[in-house]
Amino acid sequence: MFEISITHQQGNFKLDVSLQGAKSGVTALYGPSGAGKTSVVNMVAGLVRPDAGRIAINGRCLFDSTRRIDLPPEKRRVGYVFQDGRLLPHLSVRSNLTYGMNRTPLARRFVQFDQVVEILGIRRLLDRRPARLSGGEKQRVAIGRALLTSPAMLLMDEPLASLDAARKAEVLPFIIRLGREFAVPILYVSHALDEIVNLATRMVMMQEGCVLADGDLEDLLSRSDLQSRFGWGESGSVISTVVDDPEDPSGLTRLRFGGHILKAPRMDAARGESVRVRIPARHVAIALESPVRTSFQNIFPGEIREIADQGAPFVDVRLDIGRPLWSRITRQSFLDLNLRSGQSVFALIKSVAVSQGASAEYR
Repeated sequence: MFEISITHQQGNFKLDVSLQGAKSGVTALYGPSGAGKTSVVNMVAGLVRPDAGRIAINGRCLFDSTRRIDLPPEKRRVGYVFQDGRLLPHLSVRSNLTYGMNRTPLARRFVQFDQVVEILGIRRLLDRRPARLSGGEKQRVAIGRALLTSPAMLLMDEPLASLDAARKAEVLPFIIRLGREFAVPILYVSHALDEIVNLATRMVMMQEGCVLADGDLEDLLSRSDLQSRFGWGESGSVISTVVDDPEDPSGLTRLRFGGHILKAPRMDAARGESVRVRIPARHVAIALESPVRTSFQNIFPGEIREIADQGAPFVDVRLDIGRPLWSRITRQSFLDLNLRSGQSVFALIKSVAVSQGASAEYR
């Protein structure tokens, strides 16, 4: 596991962060620009020195201000994937990949070259120079280079931020697979919630240099006091499901959870596979009676458990349908329906609004 407890003053900005993570899996640092996310990973990497605190990975101390321990970056056994890849332009992909590996003692290598090349799908790129790679290909090579140092921890600082939607879709599956193939903790920086839902098992929310919340991803996304932090288009619910039917006669994928069937756009997943899905709150409607004729494919009976009224033009309502489910409706709809806590209602979810996240088995 890793432990980070650091403070740092830079001008008027103060960083004061304490967090822990497991021996494997993805921990996401989430928050707006300027929250201090990149500062945290830079201090773990040894690129910036904290004023005080302690950093340790698997019991090995990298920094301790009290004991005057401050290992240089090359001694920390930390892999770092930057936003822009930072490949060496004069070297081939193969040479970029082996650059760090050749500097790692044989006794400490646990990541194999062929294994990384296979997982990242970059064998056909080995003889190319970085100038002949797409943005997505460059990031996959950068990830491979970091992995081949056999790191005790992998740091990823917004590695998809510079990519368009198509390139992000290309790279995401490879990052997801890392969590299954390698027992290396990953600290992943992003301000894009959809990326985090796809990748992370744990989320640390940061604001103005401090940890606002820290915990299981699904738990944090279900907390009423955090809904306003996600913005109009991002608040919602994450539900772990199992594939019941990869493709029913209508072309949809049927997912099972808590005795219910959730219909979603077709997913590339096998029957019985665990899949995490995200449902934006703005795409969940509420009805007092079960509709008879409607375009909604998903209708679930439930109960109102919480009403979060922030005084905005909309109201957030947390439903219990066997799993926590957030609905964001207009204030006018809330008043027209006369909704109250404990009331029995029906949740209506459009199939097209359900998006696939990372497989739950990677958690």
